Amino acid sequence: HVCFLGACAGEFSILRSPQSVVFRDGSWPIPGERIPDVAALTMGFSVEEDLPWPGLAVGDLFHRPQATVLVTVKGVDKLPVKGLSYPIENAVPFSLDSVANAIHTVFSEEMPVVLQLAPSEERVYMVGKANAVFEDLSVTLRQLRSRLFQDGSILSSLPLNSLSRNNEVDLLFLSELQVLHDIASLLSRHKHLAKDHSPDLYSLELSGLEEIGKRYGEDSQQFKDASQILVDSLQKFADEMFNLYGGNAVVEVVAVKEFNSPLSRKTRSILQASQSNKENPYNLAYPYNYDYSVIFNIVLWMMIGLALAVIVISYNLWNMDPGYDSIIYRMTNQKIRMD
Repeated sequence: HVCFLGACAGEFSILRSPQSVVFRDGSWPIPGERIPDVAALTMGFSVEEDLPWPGLAVGDLFHRPQATVLVTVKGVDKLPVKGLSYPIENAVPFSLDSVANAIHTVFSEEMPVVLQLAPSEERVYMVGKANAVFEDLSVTLRQLRSRLFQDGSILSSLPLNSLSRNNEVDLLFLSELQVLHDIASLLSRHKHLAKDHSPDLYSLELSGLEEIGKRYGEDSQQFKDASQILVDSLQKFADEMFNLYGGNAVVEVVAVKEFNSPLSRKTRSILQASQSNKENPYNLAYPYNYDYSVIFNIVLWMMIGLALAVIVISYNLWNMDPGYDSIIYRMTNQKIRMD
């Protein structure tokens, strides 16, 4: 199964992953709306609908990763990063809210780290211990720009090449790379959080490269230099996060040229009710949801256990010797002797 006529407008790459999470090498397209389900399954959570995607194997069920890091890069449909890559089919906007909710539901008492950040849009969502760890993280455009000219900035070590320190578009792109550096730096000061029992989630959306493409053009030297700088920064960020979690983290990158408009929901009017028989002429049953197998096993084994208990109890009662096994007959015999 491959993508025809440019139907695949992006790429899903796995930069780092532990041995407990197995991704197969192949060119299987992944639907854009199912990327959150891939993140949920790698962390050991269930999803509402089965994912028939061959790229993700079962892996080790008893050792799940302690963190998932997903970086979305807008403005380019492919990045030359190291690792396995899969084409994205139907690149629609997505969020990891469902994964974050699953983490909160299962690990509500342990306060896991959940960080969702889009620097260029000034959109940030921090929950749990992330509020204390990343309280100094730059989140507004003014903070991002001032951070670049402070001590420890990436400007002192990053080869800018054709990029400029005086251009707003270039500074926006560089400030997003500064955020990647600061996240790993702040987390390194709180290494104990990477060793707790609750899984952590990081979701970052970078659009600085897209703005550089709009400003200079995708054939410009600035765009080429920015792409190479971004690839190197992402690889370094992936290695740092992977090492901070002791090699037990999944780092993924979604590169998408532009998101397709959200699919319009199908509405059904009252006039269509009469056509339901035509849509289902064979009167087939509705498909079962993902809870069916769980409930079926609970009811089945409970019935088998109760049946076996009744059989064992009945057998022992039937073969019980009243003279030796029953305290009622013992007390009765003693009373008769005393009389």
